[in-house]
Amino acid sequence: MARFDLPLDELRTYRSSSEEPGDFDAFWGKTLEETRSHPLDARFERVEDCGLATLEVYDVTFAGFGGHPVKGWFVIPAGASAPLPLLVEFVGYGGGRGLPHTHLLWASAGYAHFVMDTRGQGGTWAAGDTADPVGSASAVPGFMTRGVEDPGTYYYRRVFADAVRAVEAARSHPLADAARTAVHGASQGGGITLAVAGLVPDLAAVAPDVPFLCDFPRATTVTDRMPYREIGHYLKTHRGKVDRVARTLAYFDGVHFAARATAPALFSAALEDMTCPPSTVFAAFNAYAHADKEVEVYAFNDHEGGEAHQQAVQLRWFSARLRA
Repeated sequence: MARFDLPLDELRTYRSSSEEPGDFDAFWGKTLEETRSHPLDARFERVEDCGLATLEVYDVTFAGFGGHPVKGWFVIPAGASAPLPLLVEFVGYGGGRGLPHTHLLWASAGYAHFVMDTRGQGGTWAAGDTADPVGSASAVPGFMTRGVEDPGTYYYRRVFADAVRAVEAARSHPLADAARTAVHGASQGGGITLAVAGLVPDLAAVAPDVPFLCDFPRATTVTDRMPYREIGHYLKTHRGKVDRVARTLAYFDGVHFAARATAPALFSAALEDMTCPPSTVFAAFNAYAHADKEVEVYAFNDHEGGEAHQQAVQLRWFSARLRA
């Protein structure tokens, strides 16, 4: 796919038309207050037979939104005895936490690494183990339209609240250094990363790769690729609900979370990305509030973005911010 979006010089100044709800902060404050009314109850169970000689793996369960159990992996270097810089990772659309041996990089680099399972997902690739016990009204197959007519019932309200609690759960382990906590993820994981960046005020670093869930007004009209197209399919049959759905999505737009971020950030964007168009990524990057921010641009890549090349950049960038 050749480039279809704005030229790079225009991307660097592009601003989203997404309108921030007047009660955005109150909505999320209430959501987190309700979520925290349930005990975190973070439990770390050592996996004795994972077959990894240089790493230790813990099967984690904690209470997310509504007190619902959410799973995760906590992976650390074998024999670690002092608190380590902590990286909390969120995974891409349709995937779950998968198996422990697929998460080797960050613990091998000397970090405590926490991978959050995404509720209800894990049926498309990397298996998941976390249910979403909340039902939904009429919805398009996928997750983008579940409860989309009301911010209080929207699927990503639960996911973003889970993600904040994942940071709290990971920080509760004695080998995690809470003062040196970073969050990262790609695609959906990048969108969740931005939400956490706007909801958790004391992070040390944030790294969203080709983030999803940003600049909904443009994303839902500039690309016909899934998952954004799920919203278009829903509105194709639910005529007359465009404004109602747009109002809900505004509470979950990465652009508004980026505007509240308080930690340095490393983004990535791919100029041929039809899944998360580069203009939507730059909308979040340009709105990002912290002055220490940079974006790696992959000129001829689609949604795969930088892959291992971006990881190499991240290894250097995280080290500079988490090992000082």
